Formats: sequence, structure tokens, C-alpha cells
Amino acid sequence: MAGESLGSYATERAFPDGVGQLSAETGGALLVGPTPDNPLRETVTAQRAPGSPVWRPVYQDGRTVRFAQQTSDFGVPDAPWPEPRVVYLQNGSDPVVWWQPALIWSRPAWLNGQRAYDVSPTMRWYPLVTFWQVTCDLAASEAVPEGHGHRYGLMPVEAWARIVPPDGWTPQDTERLVAYLRGRP
Repeated sequence: MAGESLGSYATERAFPDGVGQLSAETGGALLVGPTPDNPLRETVTAQRAPGSPVWRPVYQDGRTVRFAQQTSDFGVPDAPWPEPRVVYLQNGSDPVVWWQPALIWSRPAWLNGQRAYDVSPTMRWYPLVTFWQVTCDLAASEAVPEGHGHRYGLMPVEAWARIVPPDGWTPQDTERLVAYLRGRP
């Protein structure tokens, strides 16, 4: 299963009984750039391990669900990850992921504690102002380099290689595929 942006919301809505149903009825799932209203993501994030950041939550010791923005994130936590696997790709700077009306009156969790690598340490929350900043960012969320905003580039290739790798697939195979797709020999 796969869905991107609002498609990830629609994908989640097909599994009203939660992550258990999603993993039981599919061979794995990739959800890219989810919205704040995604019901499964909302549950997983709310039930994350204490101390894990909202932008890369650890849910049930990472047994089924993992969140990633960079390749190294697939190893968080450093624990067994049996199949079926569910991956969320969400960039720390993706306004589609983080925009919500509550930004008007409350500081978002993604500005608390450790921040995603692409969220400036100088960014502050200001009532109403931050809401408008993120709202304006929605219009330019695709006009940024890969790995930022709503541009996930080739991270789905990396994710699929971990969700449902073909028999005998190696990390070197993933590297070769990514290089090929980037147009390098």
C-alpha cells in the first residue's frame, strides 16, 4: 500500500481499526508527506515513546512503524523490525505535514526539544505569525531542494527497499538503483 499527501490520508482511512489492521491486511505500507489529520499517524504520534520527537516518533519499539526523513532514520530505534513494515516519510520542514489551525494559538510540538535536521534552531513560535508563515510555506512546499518541504525525491526508493525488498536485495542494490534514477552510471 502507498499514499502520498492526501493520498496517505485516504490510504489510512481504509484501515479504521488501526496499524494492526494495516499490517495484517497488507504486505507493508509507505505513507509519504502525511497530513496532520491522518488518523493512524495521529494515533501513533500520540502514543510514541517518551522522549521520542514528534517528527520521528518511536511507536511500540519500532516493531512495525518507522518514521524517516533521512536514510539513517530507518535504524531508529536500533531494534528488530519484522515484516510487514510501515514507513512514514515526513520532512521536518514539510508544511503539509505540520500545518494546522492550532498554530494560531499554541506552540507546536515540532518546535520543542530536539528538532528535525532541516528546522532552523532560530525558528520561534509566535501566536498567529507562525500560522501564517507555515500557511505561506504551503504555496512553496515544492519549490525547495529534495529532502525539504514536500519534496521527498528518491527517499521512497530507500523506503521500499526496507519495506518489501526483493529476494536477495542488498543495500548496494538500493544504492545502484538510486544512482540510476538520479541519472548517474
